[in-house]
Amino acid sequence: MFKTLKNAWRVPEIRKKLLYTLFMIVIFRFGAAVTVPFLDPAVVGEWMDKSATNGNFLEYLNIITGGALSQATIFSLSITPFINASIIMQLLTYALPPLERLRDEGEEGRKKLDKITGFVSIVLAFFMAFAYYITLTRMSAEVDGVTKYAVLYRGKNFEQYFSAAVIILLFVAGAALVVWMGNRISDNGIGNGISMLLFAGIAARFPVDAGVLVQLVKDQPEKYLFVAIGYVLFIIAEIAFIVFMNEAERRIPIQYAKRVVGRKQYGGQKTHIPIKVCMSGVMPIIFAMSFMALPQTIQMFKGEPTTTSGFYYHFCEFFKRTSWSYAILYFILIIAFNYFYVSIQYNPIEIANNLRQSNGGIPGIRPGKPTSDYIQRVLNKITLVGAFFLGVIAVIPILIGKADNNLMVLSMGGTTILIAVSVALETTRTLESHLMMRHHKGFLS
Repeated sequence: MFKTLKNAWRVPEIRKKLLYTLFMIVIFRFGAAVTVPFLDPAVVGEWMDKSATNGNFLEYLNIITGGALSQATIFSLSITPFINASIIMQLLTYALPPLERLRDEGEEGRKKLDKITGFVSIVLAFFMAFAYYITLTRMSAEVDGVTKYAVLYRGKNFEQYFSAAVIILLFVAGAALVVWMGNRISDNGIGNGISMLLFAGIAARFPVDAGVLVQLVKDQPEKYLFVAIGYVLFIIAEIAFIVFMNEAERRIPIQYAKRVVGRKQYGGQKTHIPIKVCMSGVMPIIFAMSFMALPQTIQMFKGEPTTTSGFYYHFCEFFKRTSWSYAILYFILIIAFNYFYVSIQYNPIEIANNLRQSNGGIPGIRPGKPTSDYIQRVLNKITLVGAFFLGVIAVIPILIGKADNNLMVLSMGGTTILIAVSVALETTRTLESHLMMRHHKGFLS
C-alpha cells in the first residue's frame, strides 16, 4: 500500500487528486471543531462522556463523526443521514419496481437514484437534527455546584425558538456540506468521497485511544504495560485477519461452449464466478447495531430503572452491553442480517439464466435449476463463513470490555477497524487502477 502511494505521488495528475482529497479532509476536520452557537460544549462533552459509553449506539455515532457529536459542532451529524438514506434506498430498490427500473437504466438511472438519495438524506438530517436538539435540551451537568444546561436559552420564548431554529438548521447544513464534500472528492479526488470522510472521522479517534492506553500505563504500569503491548499486537493481528477475509473469495468455474461461425471458432474459454466471503461488508453490523440500539435509546429517554426488580429492570439488564445476553443476541442478529443482505444482492436464478443464454455452464452441473441450486448451496456456505467473521469482529470489543472495564472506552477494534481497513483497501485499488491506466500501452499510443 505504501509503495502504491509512493508511486502515485510521483505522478502529477494523481498527486493533484491526492492533495485535493487531503484538502477536503482538512476542511472536514476543521468543521468538526466549529461549535454551534447557543450551546455549551462543556456540558455536552460531560454528558456524552457519561452517556456514550460501553460501546452503545450513541458512542458509535460519536466515533464515526470523529468526536464531533460530543463537541456539539456543525458536523455533529456528519455523514450518518446519508449512510442511513443510502441503506434505505438500497433496500427499497429491491422492493419497489420503479426504483428497480431506475437501477437497471444505467448511468442515467443511477443519477436519478442519487438525487432521490440526497433528498431522503436531507429529510433524515432534519429528523436527526430535531431529535438531537431534543436530547440537548435534556443535557445538564453540575459545574461548581450549579446545574448548567447544554442549551443556553430555555423556556417558551422567542430566544428559545430562535436558538432552536439556528441549532437545527446548522446541524442540517453541516450534514449537507459533508455530503457535498464527499461528492467533490469522488469527482475530483481519489476513491469514494463518503468513505474517505468516514475513514477520516474514525481515524481521528485513534490518537485519543492511544492517549487512553498511555495514561493507563502511566497510572498502573505493573498492570497495563503488558496489556497495552498485547492490545497493540492484537490490533495488528486483527487488521491482518480482516485484510485476509476481505480479499478471500470462492471461485465457481465456468466453461463456455464452443461454436463455429464460418471458419472461426468462438467460445470454449474457461473463467470463474468470484463470490467474496465478506460480500456484504459492514452493513449487517450496522443493521444489528441499529436494532440493538433501540432499547438503549428508550433507556436514555426514560432513565435508569429505580428498582432492582420488575420488567423494566430486567429489560435494561438483558440489553446491557456488558451482558452475555446482549453479546449472544448481537451475534445472532449479525448472522441473520448478513443472510438477508446477501439474499437481496445475489440472485442465483438470474445468474443461472445469464449463463444459459451465453452458452456457459458449470462443469458437471446441468443448466437451469440445477445450476441455480448449486450456486445457492455454495452461497449459503460462503455467507455463513462471512457472517461468523463479521460476528466475531463485532463481538470482540464486548469481550475485551468484559475482561477489563478500562479498555471498554477504546474505539480501536471491531467495526471501526473493519471500516478503516475496507476503505484503505478500496483507496489502494483505486490508486493502482489510476497507475495502470497511465502506464498501459493502449493509453500512451
